[in-house]
Amino acid sequence: MKILIADDEPLARMRIRSLIKEVGGLEVLDIEASNGKEVIEFSKTCAPDLVLLDIGMPGINGMEAARQLADLPTPPIIIFITAYDEYALEAFNRQAIDYLLKPVSKERLQQALQRAALLHQRQTPRTEKPKSQQNQEVGARTHISVVVHGETRLIPVDKIYYFRADHKYVTLRWSGGEALMDESLKALEPEFAGQFIRVHRNAIVALVQISGIKKDLEGQYSLTFQDIPDVLEISRRHLQTIKQTIRDMWGKRSKDFKELEDD
Repeated sequence: MKILIADDEPLARMRIRSLIKEVGGLEVLDIEASNGKEVIEFSKTCAPDLVLLDIGMPGINGMEAARQLADLPTPPIIIFITAYDEYALEAFNRQAIDYLLKPVSKERLQQALQRAALLHQRQTPRTEKPKSQQNQEVGARTHISVVVHGETRLIPVDKIYYFRADHKYVTLRWSGGEALMDESLKALEPEFAGQFIRVHRNAIVALVQISGIKKDLEGQYSLTFQDIPDVLEISRRHLQTIKQTIRDMWGKRSKDFKELEDD
C-alpha cells in the first residue's frame, strides 16, 4: 500500500513519516505534497493507495482536494490528519475512513493505517470487481450525518440498531434516539452488507445489536435488541436466513436457538 503524505508544514510531514516507519511494513512515497494542488497532481502521477491529508493547506485546502480526488478513476483512500476538530462531519461525508487530530499518537495512527490496509486489501484488484461492489467497499461509512431538532449530528454506525422505512422516509434508530433520513433502504443495504441484515421489506438491522428472536401466540417471529425495548417483525421470506445467520454468530447452544430448534 503506497502512502502519500500531504501537509503544508515540513515538520509535520517529517513526524508522520517517522511514525509510519515505527509502525513498519508500509511504503511511503518519497515525494510529499505541501498544498492541495500538489496532492491532486501527485495522486494522478504516482497513484497512491492512501493519502494522509491535512486540511489547512494554502490554495486548494484538504477538503477541496478530497472532493477532486474522489473523481479520479481510482480514488485513493483518505485519512485526514488535522489540528481542526470542526471538520469531522464534512470529512466523513467526503468518504474519509478516519479523522485524526494533531498531535497524532503512534497508536492512533497505527489503528487508522490498519483500517486502511484492510480496506485496500478488499479493493484489490479494484478494476476486476463489479462497480456495485467497488461502491460498497469505497463508500461504506463509519458515521452517518442526520438532522436532529435542527442540529446536524454525526451518528456512529456501530451505535445504530436498525433502519426502518416508512413511506418516503427512513428512520434511523440508535442509542441516542431516532432520526429521519432521506436515503433509501435499497441504497443502505448493499453499503452495509455484512453489518446489517434484511429482516423485512421495510427494515434492516445491525447484527451486533440483536439480542434474540421471539415468537408470539399467532406464530409471528420478531427480533429483540440489546438495551432497547424495540421489537421488529421478521417476514416469513427472511426468517430462515435470520435464524441461520444468528445461529452462526451465537452457536446452537444458545437458549434462544434451542427454543427455535424445537419449533
